[in-house]
Amino acid sequence: MFSQSPHDYNFIQNPYLAYESARMAGPIVYWQEYKMLAAFDYATVHKVLRDKRLGRAVPDFQSREVSEHLEAFHAVEQHSLLELEPPKHTRLRLLILRAFTSRRIASLTGDIQKICTDLLIALPTGEFDLIPTYCQHLPVKVIARLLGVPEEMAPDLLRWSSAMVAIYQAGITVQTEEEANQAAFEFADFLRGYIEQRRDDPRDDLITELIAAEENGAKLSHDEMISTCILLLNAGHEATVHSLGNAVKCLIENKMTAALSPSLASGTIEELLRFDPPLHMFTRYAYDKIDIGGHTMHPGDEIALILGAAGRDPAVYRNPDKFDPTRNPSNHLAFGGGLHFCVGAPLARLEMQIALPALFASNPNLQISQPPVYANSYHFHKLDKLMVTTNNW
Repeated sequence: MFSQSPHDYNFIQNPYLAYESARMAGPIVYWQEYKMLAAFDYATVHKVLRDKRLGRAVPDFQSREVSEHLEAFHAVEQHSLLELEPPKHTRLRLLILRAFTSRRIASLTGDIQKICTDLLIALPTGEFDLIPTYCQHLPVKVIARLLGVPEEMAPDLLRWSSAMVAIYQAGITVQTEEEANQAAFEFADFLRGYIEQRRDDPRDDLITELIAAEENGAKLSHDEMISTCILLLNAGHEATVHSLGNAVKCLIENKMTAALSPSLASGTIEELLRFDPPLHMFTRYAYDKIDIGGHTMHPGDEIALILGAAGRDPAVYRNPDKFDPTRNPSNHLAFGGGLHFCVGAPLARLEMQIALPALFASNPNLQISQPPVYANSYHFHKLDKLMVTTNNW
């Protein structure tokens, strides 16, 4: 039995101490507050992510009636790659990957560099919060350009994304659900018309590619395209914002900004993702009776996979609580694994590899001016704000 409120202030600021205790007691334990099993060690998390007897989709026999105040949100989620399993997941992922190619991601390099330059020029002087001025704007602008959505839509995209993603946090309210539902309705309504424009006026953007994507004669349906665009925005934007914020905090506190040099940057990004990832929990449903870690799961049971704990497992990483840019932990699980490995991982890596060196090159004296505080937003692990000063004189 493991008891730990996800709203406890000390846990929010440093969940890794609790993870260590749970791992020593388990490594799989029953998390009382979530009323489900939870895996805290790397081996189990890695195994479950790849076990086809478990998945993201709610088992058919557990299908629940959708509340009226969540109908628009559910209409988007039911076609989301994140919430599907084979064969629907296989078909949809193949079609998406035909559009979301490495060539298209690489072609964004110049755009990302230009966006970073513009944001850095516009940074305030004196003390300011780096999250909304830099970390937040970069990924939403990149996603807008990737999709082919007008950049002036960025404020709406940001608002919709923040409202929808909030529904995955612990302790949500009816108001949170209603705001997520309204955001899903507005976002889907915008995309519905915009996709039709792209059919008549194709461009060099992801929406046009998704329209053209085809696998064995099957195309993405209109609803599938809407859900895919929303998923790419929500997952690609939210995680990257928090990855950048957590990374800047880590690099400054450890006096390791030099680790962003061209020869080290790639490995440093992987270590940053291992050390303090933006997403700490991902869940799976059991589809069969499964014996795992001394526990028996029955069909419909849910298990929490603690990605943040897996990255600090001493059985895999020596001195796991030490940030070591030379470690280059390419096997970390910050992007998940198995069928649901993050489609946007290459884009997230590219954004970090460009945005972090650019920030410190432009502001070599960047310092944290107030103690950083993580937000009460578990299972996300993100900074509420990151107050900094540039001291560039």
